Amino acid sequence: MKTYMLMLAGLFVFLSSVAGQETDSLQANRFVMRSTLLGVGRTQIVDTYLSPVEYTGIEGRFLHERMRMTRMLGGNVSTQSLLQANLAYAENDSKTGNEFAGMVNWSYGLHYHFRINDRLRILAGGLGDLNLGFIYNTRNSNNPAQAKAYINLTASAMAIYDFRIKKQPFTVRYQVNAPFLGVMFSPEYQQSYYEIFTLGNSHGVVNFTSVHNQPSLRQLLTLDIPLRRTTFRVGYVGDFQQSKVNNIRCHTYSHVFMVGFVKNFYLIKGKEKLQAKSPF
Repeated sequence: MKTYMLMLAGLFVFLSSVAGQETDSLQANRFVMRSTLLGVGRTQIVDTYLSPVEYTGIEGRFLHERMRMTRMLGGNVSTQSLLQANLAYAENDSKTGNEFAGMVNWSYGLHYHFRINDRLRILAGGLGDLNLGFIYNTRNSNNPAQAKAYINLTASAMAIYDFRIKKQPFTVRYQVNAPFLGVMFSPEYQQSYYEIFTLGNSHGVVNFTSVHNQPSLRQLLTLDIPLRRTTFRVGYVGDFQQSKVNNIRCHTYSHVFMVGFVKNFYLIKGKEKLQAKSPF
């Protein structure tokens, strides 16, 4: 377990050092894309620590993204920072119980750009992924809440395609992120948080995760619509988080439709734009 913790810590130190060196490494290629999206959708929640029953309801989500090119590997590598936050309210089928859930997810990583042609780019890389959240069940008097905390190394791939309908340009993008190695906090089944944090019975609450016990997926599909000086973005987030750790089965499946804006920045050195066309 210490080996996996050291591996994850090393990744985040590396990513932090990359972020800290952006000022020096991003002189040749200064295109920056930022987007902010808000959305509403449907969620399905199961956490057998709280209840064996599935709860379904509504979710609101915020997503902020920042991408920037670097000089690494001939200027073909970009950084990506993704911050997501969501809140959900769900009920069981009989309408006798409610759950409130929330999650903050931040990921940061690198993608290599394969420029297939003038319209199509394929990106592949990896992200460090941090997740903190909670689920609160209003029916339970004993163990009414469950904390969520896990860190992952995540494989990531993206496809970006530019096209036109008559004279109107559009950009469609699909991204998929899948964790393959991580560490997760989880109590034992029926173990109370009082036992963990007050009595000190914390053995086994930090667990190694991979595809065998945390087969999860995050998908993002967006369409950019430039109108004069503003670029509108509409999108869909499919967030499928599931795990089976310490005999506790959990899943949260979310389908969220998003709308927002994109800002493209051309950082200028002297009097010349360093890149005329967005790589994103």
